[in-house]
Amino acid sequence: MSALAILGFLTVIIMLVVIMTKKSSPTVALIAIPIITGIIACAFMVTDPEKAPGVINFAANFKKLGSMITGSSGIGSVAATGVMFIFSILFFGILTDAGTFRPIINGLLKFMGTDPVKIAVGTAILAMAVHLDGSGAVTFLICIPPLVPLYDAVGMKRTTLATIVAMGAGTMNILPWGGPTIRAATALNVNVVKDLFMPVLPAVIVGLVCVVIFAVVLGRKEKARIGTVALASIEATAAALTEEQTRLLRPKLFPVNIALVILAIVSLLFSGFAPAVVFMVFYVLATVINYPNVKETKERVDAHAKECLMMCSVLFAAGCFTGVMKGTGMITQMANWLAGMIPASMGRFFPVITGIIAMPASLLFDPDSFYYGVLPVLAQTAEGLGVAGVNVGRAAILGQMTTGFPVSPLTASTFLLVGLAGVDLGEHQKKTIPLAFLLTIIMLIAAVVTGGIAI
Repeated sequence: MSALAILGFLTVIIMLVVIMTKKSSPTVALIAIPIITGIIACAFMVTDPEKAPGVINFAANFKKLGSMITGSSGIGSVAATGVMFIFSILFFGILTDAGTFRPIINGLLKFMGTDPVKIAVGTAILAMAVHLDGSGAVTFLICIPPLVPLYDAVGMKRTTLATIVAMGAGTMNILPWGGPTIRAATALNVNVVKDLFMPVLPAVIVGLVCVVIFAVVLGRKEKARIGTVALASIEATAAALTEEQTRLLRPKLFPVNIALVILAIVSLLFSGFAPAVVFMVFYVLATVINYPNVKETKERVDAHAKECLMMCSVLFAAGCFTGVMKGTGMITQMANWLAGMIPASMGRFFPVITGIIAMPASLLFDPDSFYYGVLPVLAQTAEGLGVAGVNVGRAAILGQMTTGFPVSPLTASTFLLVGLAGVDLGEHQKKTIPLAFLLTIIMLIAAVVTGGIAI
């Protein structure tokens, strides 16, 4: 294993341990750890492989670190998402302040009751239905804000909400128009529906059923924890609102605000405009309609500024992490090592091995690096050992940036999920990663049994 590969794995492992054990905030860990290992990596990077192969210039490499962090592979890759985060938080925050979601939550309570099991199952079904468009960001923006007050009212943990939505969206991300599946088909030069998706469709159906089963289990745990505590509706707690909260309510504007939500969602799905543009426009509309007074507008921005700052700081820190990992070549070297670590004698089981490591690989590789860098090498190696390379692709899409994307620090939507839900990234990962991994293994077994993956 090369020094850069070792540094890459150490960077990811140390970062995950530090975040999950709460030794550091995600923002600090995502900035400090890759910068430290990035500086060390400067001693092993070939400075200019085209003009001077094999030559390492530490000083020149060190000067490149800044552009790695701020460039198109780093902060530049998440800048637009950061703008979307700011204005989506302000948009949904203003509508929440205006009481827009209170009648919706009361309706959900009447429909589902106050049974945590029913609420958990309803959450899973909603997430799966919304993710038909294949966008994690859209799914989280639609599902999380209306459900947070419901979970709070019933007394359920927000981490449960984040986990269920993550599992539902992650499994649905295997659909043919999902990013990972399209990348896999492109990298292997196969038909995305006929060759890649349809053979594993039975396994995906099994996975979706398991998501509902896992939701039932989580719901029962919540029900057991809540015990005999009275499960109050939003209406029952209305009297507990402060004078300031009551002043902000805009019940007469409910139809208009709901129309804004619907139009925002439709614009996200069909307008062709970037999400950042959509939320900038709808934030302005929501503000002008609900709080047109300049003083009130400033107060609403101030009220949600902390949440915006916290979410965006983590997002830009993640940009620093990915920029250093890609710019130093650590991800490339990790991919090369991963591709060569499976012995030839295990060639028959290449697809199964790929399926096992697929979900955890989401914590190491962004989708482009894995599907365009690692997957072709794995598939080619499998072909050389008499195994159809497409089987490796089918196994990969059962976990890599599908069930794994809502827990990966390499995807911006992960931070959108935990930010909207108001949960700690480490807590979310600890609760969701084991279930996401189990979900992938179950689908992998189902794919092998049904013949979707041949060994």
